[in-house]
Amino acid sequence: MRVDLFDFDLPEENIALRPVTPREAAKLLVVRPGAQSPYDDFTVGDLPSLLRAGDALVFNDTRVIPAQLEGIRHRE
Repeated sequence: MRVDLFDFDLPEENIALRPVTPREAAKLLVVRPGAQSPYDDFTVGDLPSLLRAGDALVFNDTRVIPAQLEGIRHRE
């Protein structure tokens, strides 16, 4: 796997330092494969109106821990 394909610039001002308030104002990207415009921006508060019968929700309840890893990349 080429890990350099995951490299990208992320401006400091685009990094969230705390959750948005109110929480339902958090951004939500909706992906509709096959649609003419497959990506739409919404907020979490819009979620109930976006769901249809048979839709599945996947919840990620992982947490970020304050940690820093140091390593050395060996080139082959």
